[in-house]
Amino acid sequence: MLAPLRAAGLAPDLDLLERAHYRAMSVLDVPGSPAPDRDTWWNSYLSDFITECGVTSADVTAVAAELAGIPSLGWTHVGPGVPAGLRDLAAVGVPLGIVSNSDGTVETELRRLGVCQTGDGAGVPVGVVLDSQVVGVAKPDPEIFRIALDALGVTASENVLHVGDSLRYDVTGALAAGLRPVHLDPYGFCPAPSGHDHVTSLAAVLQL
Repeated sequence: MLAPLRAAGLAPDLDLLERAHYRAMSVLDVPGSPAPDRDTWWNSYLSDFITECGVTSADVTAVAAELAGIPSLGWTHVGPGVPAGLRDLAAVGVPLGIVSNSDGTVETELRRLGVCQTGDGAGVPVGVVLDSQVVGVAKPDPEIFRIALDALGVTASENVLHVGDSLRYDVTGALAAGLRPVHLDPYGFCPAPSGHDHVTSLAAVLQL
């Protein structure tokens, strides 16, 4: 993402890029707003993301189009505290799984980056990694959570936590599946914060 942003006159650091992600997610999450169309949501997200980065309104459309045209642009940044947070949770002995709305690459990328994997590897062992593109169902549909629970041998209840950064997809989906949603919301951007837990980092999940 850096080249198009720098061409627009910006010099964003990692903190700004992370903040921009959470701001863009919160815009998509505003209650009452129409659900993003699966064919256009990426452009909408990118427009909000680069606006938060400081791209001027006159340049937003062009920069968003350039970013949307990068074929390899995907989720490859490991958030701060994620590996340590996962290791701490694994040490407690609770079953762990990944449920992601993605493009078919999440399992490979998590293993490559040393975050987590099923079976042996450099990351934290987890019981299941689900990618919506692979299983054919996506959050907030409770079916994707059911598939994960079955793989882990766990029954849906409020004792099962689902951690995610989207009110629309993660919190709503977890509630529909009968789970306890935990909103990863490090900047306090959640547009409807009542009725569910919030954490600023994965490490804070251990306290819950």
